[in-house]
Amino acid sequence: MSAIVQISGLHKHYGAFHALKGIDLSIAPGEVVVVVGPSGSGKSTLIRCINLLEDYQRGEVRVDGEKVVRGKALAKVRAEVGMVFQSFNLFPHLSALHNVALGPLRVRGMPRAQADERARALLVKVGLADHCDKLPGQLSGGQQQRVAIARALAMEPKVLLFDEPTSALDPEMVGEVLAVMQALAHTGVTMVIVTHEMGFARRVADRVVFMEAGVVVEQAPPEQFFGAPREARTQAFLQAILPH
Repeated sequence: MSAIVQISGLHKHYGAFHALKGIDLSIAPGEVVVVVGPSGSGKSTLIRCINLLEDYQRGEVRVDGEKVVRGKALAKVRAEVGMVFQSFNLFPHLSALHNVALGPLRVRGMPRAQADERARALLVKVGLADHCDKLPGQLSGGQQQRVAIARALAMEPKVLLFDEPTSALDPEMVGEVLAVMQALAHTGVTMVIVTHEMGFARRVADRVVFMEAGVVVEQAPPEQFFGAPREARTQAFLQAILPH
């Protein structure tokens, strides 16, 4: 089966700083890949290159065979790649329902009634059936992030990118967002998740990718990654963050 996301020889610089150093990564359709690593390792930069929120200088990114470059084809790629950020980026003047319906309405050209119906079904799916008509300001952080996940799903993307989706949340809200993501995993959508939540990575990932200083140091299924990591740098990272 050909990869849904193919990253080859990817280099990214911020001025003199070499943020990504020749990354090669292939992600299969339906796979759940969790990217972990210390702050500043390049993991958020990497997933933001997949839909060109970050430009890269060398190498190649393909999504479903389509090369990700500036130009007319970029809108098509972005319509197939959903993204959930640390900040929720909801429109404050639109209800939860209309935030979710906006993409299908504007980008897919779906009739309003159909877009609203899809949005309502997705809000039910993320546990917000009773909050469809509320504005973002009337929702908790965890609820807003679940609206953001429903909004990404509304476009029926082939790939969903999550950039530390729980890092801006109060601790008591983290679980509700991770539970929604866990329910989504293995429903067919490809997921690439940058997170510091190691328990979630262990439970949900098909593969864990460890990055440090702009390179992929190790990648393995979670039982091997957490139970018997091969690289000294991976071992040191896990030792520093996991309870002993």
